[in-house]
Amino acid sequence: MTHLLLLGLTALACLGCLALGAALQRRADRARRPADPDLATRIEQTTFHTLHTAALAAPALRGGLTEDGAGPAVQRLRPLLGAPALCLTDRHTALAWDGPGEQHRAAAGTTVAGVLAEGRPRLVAVECADPSCELRWAAVAPLRVDGRVSGALAAFGPADSPVLLRATEELARWVGGQLELAELDRSRSRLIEAELRSLRAQISPHFVFNSLTAIASFVRTDPDRARELLLEFAEFTRYSVRRHGDFTTLAEELRSIDQYLNLVRARFGDRLRVTLRVAPEVLPVALPFLCLQPLVENAVKHGIEGRPGTGRITLTADDAGAEAVVVIEDDGAGADPARIRALLAGQAGPGDGIGLGNVDERLRQVYGDGHGLVVETAVGAGLKVTVRIPKYHPGVRVSAPVETP
Repeated sequence: MTHLLLLGLTALACLGCLALGAALQRRADRARRPADPDLATRIEQTTFHTLHTAALAAPALRGGLTEDGAGPAVQRLRPLLGAPALCLTDRHTALAWDGPGEQHRAAAGTTVAGVLAEGRPRLVAVECADPSCELRWAAVAPLRVDGRVSGALAAFGPADSPVLLRATEELARWVGGQLELAELDRSRSRLIEAELRSLRAQISPHFVFNSLTAIASFVRTDPDRARELLLEFAEFTRYSVRRHGDFTTLAEELRSIDQYLNLVRARFGDRLRVTLRVAPEVLPVALPFLCLQPLVENAVKHGIEGRPGTGRITLTADDAGAEAVVVIEDDGAGADPARIRALLAGQAGPGDGIGLGNVDERLRQVYGDGHGLVVETAVGAGLKVTVRIPKYHPGVRVSAPVETP
C-alpha cells in the first residue's frame, strides 16, 4: 500500500508544479511586465488551489473508473489544466465530458484509440465541421492501473500544445494512482467479506454440536426448556447467516448475543455468570453486522472454556454523547499482549481464528483508524475489549430485511 501512496503523492506534486507553471506562463504572456514583488504569495495561492482541487476530485475516483465518479472528477480537474474541455474514458467509451464541444464526445473513442493501443501519450488532431468550434487538438494520456492501460484522459484545445500534453500526462498519472487505491479498497473489501463468510461458517461444527447436545439433554427431563433452547438456536443461526445488509442495530446484535449466551449457559450451567447492562439510548445505533458477537464468543472460548471453576462475562453498552461505548470483559485466562497485537495486525497464528482481527479491520474500514478495538489483557488477568461506535456516520445505515427462502 505504501508504494501506491507514494505514487499518488509524487504525481500530485508534479501536477501542482505543472499547473502552477502553466498558470504563471499564461499570466506572463498576457501581462508582459516585470516580476511582481507579490509573486511568492501568488505561488502559494496557486499551489494551495491546486492541492485543494485535487483533494476534492479524489473521492469521486475512489469508486473506480465509472460514469458516476468520472463526471464529478473531470469537472474538478479541468480547471487545473486550463483546457477548454476534458474527457475521461475507459477502454470502450467516453465516461464523462466537461466543457464545450459536447459533439466530440461521441468520437472520443476514436480520438484515444491510438493511445490505448500503444500506451503512450500523444497529440491528436481533431476534425470538426463547425468553424466556430475551438477544439482542434487533443492531448491524450493513458490511465494505468496496476500496470495496465484502463482508459485515457483527453484535454481538448485550439492548438497542439506540448505543455498541455505534459500536464495531461502528469494528471493522468495522478488519476491512475487514485484508481489503484480504489482497486486496493475493493480488494480489501472482498477479503473482509470472505472473512465474514468464514466467521459465519465457524458457527457450524463445534458450536452446533455442543448446542444440540445441550438441548438433547433437556428433552426428557425438561421438555419446555428444550423447546425454548431449540427456538433460541434457530433464531441465532438465522441471524448469523442472514444475507441482507452490511449493518445491523445494536439492539439486534445484542439480541443475538443473548441467544448465544443462553445456549452456552445450557452447557455450562452455574459455571458461567453473565452480566448485561445496556443504556436504552444506544439500542438504535447502527454498526457492522456480526461485530460484537465474535468478541463475546472469544470471551467464552478463550476466557471460560478449558478452565476450572466459575467464569464471568460482563457486557456494557453506554451512551457517551456522539458515541456508544461497548465493553466486553471476562475474568478468564487472559493473553499475552504481544499475541493480541499480532492478531490485530493481521498475523493470526494456528488456532487463533480470525474473529478479533476481522472485527478490528472492519471497524477501521467503516469508521477510520481511530475506532479500532482497544484490548486490555495480561496472562492470567482476563481480557477487556472496548468498542467505540459513532451514533451517526456517513454510509452507515441498516437495510430493510430481505427474507431468505
